[in-house]
Amino acid sequence: MSEAQTAVRSTARDLTAFQKNILTVLAEQARYGLAVKRELEDYYEDEVNHGRLYPNLDDLVTKGLVEKSELDKRTNEYALTDDGYAAVVDDIEWTLSKFVTDGERAERVRDIVDESTA
Repeated sequence: MSEAQTAVRSTARDLTAFQKNILTVLAEQARYGLAVKRELEDYYEDEVNHGRLYPNLDDLVTKGLVEKSELDKRTNEYALTDDGYAAVVDDIEWTLSKFVTDGERAERVRDIVDESTA
């Protein structure tokens, strides 16, 4: 593993669960801030405060995991960088390495993947 890959992995593993959830939302597609907020609110089934969302988005931009661009004078769009994508993949791989302990669990993961791509 290269030094750059090790650095990304280390950075990704220091993220909060909330930050990882932001990356997961952005893994689907680039979004503006309020669209990220809505997706997270659907997941948490609760309001996500602007004062929580935007500082975390800014932190992810600073860490090089998210790219911020201007859609118009009032709206920013956020997208995963290659390092952000690698962070999401690293988190999924680690979770699966702990969860998939037998054939039954492996089959359940395959079913989830099949359902999400159908």
